[in-house]
Amino acid sequence: MGTDRSVPGAVEAGLWGLLGGAALVLGALVAWFVRVPRTLIASVMAFGSGVLFSAVAFDLVEEAADTGGLGPTAIGFVGGALAYLVANALLARRGARHRKRSGGEGPERQPSEDEQSGSGAAIAIGALLDGVPESVVLGLSLLGGGAVSAPVLAAVFISNVPEGLSSAAGMKASGRRAGYVFGVWGGIAVVSGVAALVGYLALGDAPPEAVAVITAVAAGAILTMIADTMIPEAFERTRTWTGVITTVGFLVAFAIERLGA
Repeated sequence: MGTDRSVPGAVEAGLWGLLGGAALVLGALVAWFVRVPRTLIASVMAFGSGVLFSAVAFDLVEEAADTGGLGPTAIGFVGGALAYLVANALLARRGARHRKRSGGEGPERQPSEDEQSGSGAAIAIGALLDGVPESVVLGLSLLGGGAVSAPVLAAVFISNVPEGLSSAAGMKASGRRAGYVFGVWGGIAVVSGVAALVGYLALGDAPPEAVAVITAVAAGAILTMIADTMIPEAFERTRTWTGVITTVGFLVAFAIERLGA
């Protein structure tokens, strides 16, 4: 994707991160004002999962391995997965386990603040945990004077819309107010931009091997997030069609990557 170098690289990275985060707000707006069938939400979530799978495999891990070698990439990849696992487990104890659930009934739903004190903050932090690795990757793609990765940007945007939609629907069903819902997603959009900007500045002079490890860490965290939070929400409604819809998402992202090569 083309880039205008009249805009400082760090600012551009921040703007791309903000754009990716804005997709969460878009999804939340749709969920708040439109009654979207849960099966449709789950289908879009499965599609977004496939898109992210492709980005992780063909843009993040492959690039990290080509730059930093298989060993450092493997260490970073597993490290990112474990870091996400630990953080997610801690947040789950505070009420954020089902933060991407869109339903308002049954045991696998978002708790209200009355049902579990502190769950609102935990859900917000969990949503932030899900979004930051993607934003950092967007910032890193601009290092060395390059352009933002179109496949990664598309993957982040396409996957963030159903994430925001599903989670905001669950927040609304559990009785959260509009101020909380849009405060969470608006704040995460801003932090996404800041994360992309900071990633660009912090690693601007770093050796390629270090950038490769950080990219692998982000990829591991993203893959674990897909498996732990997105796929379960999708499968709850799409069932046996989950794999097919995810495959289509993967294929679309792969086609974008091939056409942009």
